[in-house]
Amino acid sequence: MPNNQTLGSNSKSILADTIPIAVSASHSHLSEEDFYHLFGENSKLIKWKDLSQPGQFAAQKVLTIKGPRGQIDNVRILGPFRNDTQIEISQTDAVKLGVSPPIRMSGDLKNSSPITLIGPHGILHKKHGLIIAQAHIHMSETEAALLNVKDQEIVKVEIISEVRQIQMMNVVVRVSPNFMLEMHIDTDEANAAAIATNQHGKLKK
Repeated sequence: MPNNQTLGSNSKSILADTIPIAVSASHSHLSEEDFYHLFGENSKLIKWKDLSQPGQFAAQKVLTIKGPRGQIDNVRILGPFRNDTQIEISQTDAVKLGVSPPIRMSGDLKNSSPITLIGPHGILHKKHGLIIAQAHIHMSETEAALLNVKDQEIVKVEIISEVRQIQMMNVVVRVSPNFMLEMHIDTDEANAAAIATNQHGKLKK
């Protein structure tokens, strides 16, 4: 694997086998139909701030998710709309809610966990759609070529930290011309690895 080349986009001057890490708190992706049911037909999905991946944004609106044991308020909605509603949480959140969602890649919702969504205008009882997102790395086709990996490949990532030496297994590579180089993990994984701002990991084949 080359270590004397540099990548463009989000990585700037970082060596080609080094990956920027972003931590994803619990969030929701809604279908247009479900959004209007929860917030009203005259409501709009208004951008609050851009996210690192092109075209993705955090919306101004939040909702409440509820399980058999408890609920979590102020869960941020991400845009744009999806074909299917998907809620992503951590294992700690799952314990609080009293649910057992599978660890899945985004969009793989078959036989995922049920969840109740509460908005200011309505309530939805979804039969599926709740997951714990599997750790993954977004990258462009150019970045994948430099890193010598392909879409859906499973890799390891060593967390570069003076605090803890941790290697994350079963990290999925996701390649698209619309992606920027970035690894996404949830808050439980970040806490376990003592992830700080501007943290990076080293990709291991």
